[in-house]
Amino acid sequence: MHTADGERPPTTLQHVAALARVSPKTASRALNGERYVAPETAARVLEAARSVGYRVNAVARDLRLGAAPPLVGFVSADLANPFYSRLAAGVERELRPAGLLLVTVSSDEDPDAERTAVASLLDRGVRALVVASTSADQEHLEAARRPGTPLVMVDRAGAVPGADTVVLDNAAGAREVTAHLLARDAGGGAGGDGRRPHLAVVSDLRRLETGRARMEGVARALEEAGLPPLAAAQVREAHDAASAERAVAELLAADPHPTGVLAMNNLLATGAVRALARAGALGACAVAGFDDVDLAGLVGLATVSYDAEEMGREVGRLVLARVRGDEGPARHVVVPTRLVVPPEDDGADGGADDRADDGAPGHDRVTSLTSPTPRA
Repeated sequence: MHTADGERPPTTLQHVAALARVSPKTASRALNGERYVAPETAARVLEAARSVGYRVNAVARDLRLGAAPPLVGFVSADLANPFYSRLAAGVERELRPAGLLLVTVSSDEDPDAERTAVASLLDRGVRALVVASTSADQEHLEAARRPGTPLVMVDRAGAVPGADTVVLDNAAGAREVTAHLLARDAGGGAGGDGRRPHLAVVSDLRRLETGRARMEGVARALEEAGLPPLAAAQVREAHDAASAERAVAELLAADPHPTGVLAMNNLLATGAVRALARAGALGACAVAGFDDVDLAGLVGLATVSYDAEEMGREVGRLVLARVRGDEGPARHVVVPTRLVVPPEDDGADGGADDRADDGAPGHDRVTSLTSPTPRA
């Protein structure tokens, strides 16, 4: 049977029941694995459903039976960023053996889209939420927590009472990579000429917690080196590779010969490398990034490294603990970072403990996290 436009209508429970020669109620019981259905009848119903491609609406079934669907919602800030895909992979690998599925949506750094996504996931009865929040107003997340929904804030801690958090040590990582660039330039290393360091910085959006923390780390490194704060002409904001490429072009127009270029996440580093290559300046100054830049080993970038998948696994472990009834105080996990430098930079700042162990720049991974500690 087909509709007027040639499309086959959706198969219903009534179709399955008629094909199996049982009542719709019996068909429903058989499909949901309920008792009091004879084995031969159940087999006939299942075969009828298979033959017409009928699938049980698991969400509707769980709601009808009063059970929460086996779903955990993840609101990512930007699925185009490889950091979030690696993070989600880690979360999934913890949840899957427990029979939980991760439903991932992206806010694209839009606070309104984030609120809509959170509401939609809650409407679908998720057992827990994981959110990389882009919103300064977090009332929607506080409201999500009030009925007891477990909430893990990832990458950006926010300030939601009762929420667990898993974040990077952003300020420390940015301070370390900035200090490396300054030491490299002062020592006249590859790309440096011993003149007074003059950095160009492509920052992530400073309305975001991560962007602010990383810029605080840069400021701290400059202060410790006895250098003045960055001037406005030395900093541009960007949030993807294309805008970073434009930002670096603007920075080079203001100062054609910076001693170093620092990009504050992996996408920004990609755009920075493109702009420097186009300007013929890629080998003329030091370049550094954040977030395990995939290009690091190819173009000699120093990069701030950490294990995004293990970070996701830690999120997954916190979710599982809460779903299983852990009502302890909120926990705050800080993921350490380490600086990985290309071979030509090794020894530029004397930090032997910050080097990759395997000679593969950009691929060194952190495998340990700080122990979860209660938030104050």
